[in-house]
Amino acid sequence: MKNTSLTDFLLQRVERGASASRPALAMNRQIYQAIRDAILTHVLPVGLQLPSSRELAQELAVARNTIMYAYEQLIAEGYLETRSGAGTFIADTVPVPRKAGAPADASDTPLLLSQRGQTLVQHAGASNVQWGAFMPGVPDVTEFPHKTWSRLQTKVWRSSNVDLLTYGAGAGYMPLREAIANYLRVARSVNCDASQVLITTGIHQSIDLAARMLGDAGDTAWVEEPGYWGTVSMLRSLGITARPIALDADGICPPEAELATPPRFLFATPSHQYPLGSVMSLSRRRMLLEYASAQRVWIMEDDYDSEFRYESRPLASLQGMDSGARVLYMGTFSKTLFPGLRIGFLVVPPALAAPFATGMSELYRGGQQFTQAVLADFISEGHFSTHIRRMRVLYGERLRLLQQAVQQHFGARVLTSGADAGLHLTLRLPDGCDDAAIARAAMAQGIVVRPLSAYYRNPTSARGLILGYACVPHASIAPLFARLATIITAHWPREAH
Repeated sequence: MKNTSLTDFLLQRVERGASASRPALAMNRQIYQAIRDAILTHVLPVGLQLPSSRELAQELAVARNTIMYAYEQLIAEGYLETRSGAGTFIADTVPVPRKAGAPADASDTPLLLSQRGQTLVQHAGASNVQWGAFMPGVPDVTEFPHKTWSRLQTKVWRSSNVDLLTYGAGAGYMPLREAIANYLRVARSVNCDASQVLITTGIHQSIDLAARMLGDAGDTAWVEEPGYWGTVSMLRSLGITARPIALDADGICPPEAELATPPRFLFATPSHQYPLGSVMSLSRRRMLLEYASAQRVWIMEDDYDSEFRYESRPLASLQGMDSGARVLYMGTFSKTLFPGLRIGFLVVPPALAAPFATGMSELYRGGQQFTQAVLADFISEGHFSTHIRRMRVLYGERLRLLQQAVQQHFGARVLTSGADAGLHLTLRLPDGCDDAAIARAAMAQGIVVRPLSAYYRNPTSARGLILGYACVPHASIAPLFARLATIITAHWPREAH
């Protein structure tokens, strides 16, 4: 390319930049970018001598400093080189082609997912929609005491505690750990002190930490069938085999053949099974605890929404019955306060407290100390308990409205479960009713439901819909369910009419 061609090229590029809809870059940046792009796309060949800054400035009718800036920046980045007494040239930065059969550098490898990544994406259960009727597991964040929280934030901020603005200790902010331990001992009969409480970002991180600290790739974990998709996704990502174990009326029910080969982990939601809503019986709890103690199995108790019971007091935790130090207790504030808070907790046996705290520091680099301090005050000053009591009444009213709507449209044709606790109702549908198709059709009309079949390894095992009611205003429940009922009826199998 001759100098006159370079001048014409730059004039064209500069003119295009100046005529763009967005504000034009400074002239020196336009010239720099034009030459750089021409080098990268091989428009300007290696070794080409560029005109002097004075000559190019005259041809482009710009100040010489403008050209000098562009040249100096390109030289600094390695695109150009100067040769003493000769001038400025395009530097040789073209990669040398590898010979056939030469091993590829990792940076050259096409961006492809690993087998683990592909599996994670293929079995993803997370929804892009996280609010609205009838999204399960989501509280009514509009009812959160924002003014109280804001006041506490201001108080913590004015404390000028610099420790709250840096990395946190591995296990979390100690006053919050103390507040959680005090609450769990009273409300959930959990046997713990503050040293055993680790502050996490929620159930997923609690699972990740426990699986990394106590398990290895190739281990097996028993999980409830049906059960929470997030547990299976986390285990798969860590190379741990999630083995589905069916439920009966008493809870997760390992068959005799399975008991002969103990797993490394057993995941359960004993106080309010997700998604069916059943409660694990006392006899099944005792059996699992004795088995875990004898076979050295770690039980992961997910107590995700047990605060919300409408017919009786919240049930005691499985951990509170554990005398063999085999239960790790997980909880979260996503259901009780608001999901965006991203604060949960993991209670571990005393012997695991110190190594788990170290593991958290190494894996995640603790933070959110400021938010944890606000939450600690929110709990210790009694606002958390007050909020739970108020929301329990509110959600109970919404549950009854949803039950009335179901009864009005379907009567005895459908069964429901999980109606005495939690934030969702499970609607059982007859065989042959495509719950996944219903969920897609509902989504097209702005109604969010989860198909029950998605919680089973074999999607044909059961049909139903998971309906969240907590974030649906009272007045919207009946009309929105009426629209959903029309969609369900359109997919109802003929033989079930």
